[in-house]
Amino acid sequence: MKAVLKNYRQSPRKVRLIADLVRGKKVNKALSLLDFVDKRASVPFKKVIQSALANAKHAGANVDSLIISKVAVDKGTVLKRFTPRARGSASRINKRNSHITVELASK
Repeated sequence: MKAVLKNYRQSPRKVRLIADLVRGKKVNKALSLLDFVDKRASVPFKKVIQSALANAKHAGANVDSLIISKVAVDKGTVLKRFTPRARGSASRINKRNSHITVELASK
């Protein structure tokens, strides 16, 4: 059972902090843990886990025995923007995106 969120507008480095927090935990415990995490990525991460849980229910899996077996946060597209600097030059600003993949498995 798998769920994917593509092109989430936050850098992968920040989202991986949440991924490391929930990896290997039971689904119910991970969802309750994400309620108390003070990071912006916790809300979409919770939605991805709930989507994977709904996919597991649809497939007929036992919901109580599911754990988060695999979590991947990969690099998405990078929006390149420019800001003016001194003496007529410009500096590049990279606005990074993430792809979040959550996979559930029975224990």
